[in-house]
Amino acid sequence: MRYVKECAVILGITLVGEWMNDTLPFPVPAGVYGLFLMLFLFCLGVLKLEQVEATGNFLLDIMPVLFVPAAVGLMESFEQLRPVLVPVAGVCAISTLVVMGVTGGIAEVFLKRMGNKKTKNRKKSREGRGERK
Repeated sequence: MRYVKECAVILGITLVGEWMNDTLPFPVPAGVYGLFLMLFLFCLGVLKLEQVEATGNFLLDIMPVLFVPAAVGLMESFEQLRPVLVPVAGVCAISTLVVMGVTGGIAEVFLKRMGNKKTKNRKKSREGRGERK
């Protein structure tokens, strides 16, 4: 019964994302609306991780299987893709490297900021107790 409830919550958020995609005039995919809505609900505390964690983990576990239909579709239309295969592969490779680089850079900035905050908090707590380095 737990999985049914969690699936219903995830499906409801997905449907609201689809509705937002149909209603709002922005060129944003429905899945992105749904993800931001779920993030917003997590941040507000309306939705707890425990309420969707088991089903979310299950969906992550079976994710490779969900790509099979797309891969079969690509294999069936290979003849139409052959003329543009090299440029598309190049764009995919370059964009993947750019995304990895930008994500790594942002992660480093956040980790440095979090490290500095932890260091400052440790110094403050030591000073409050009258300790030295």
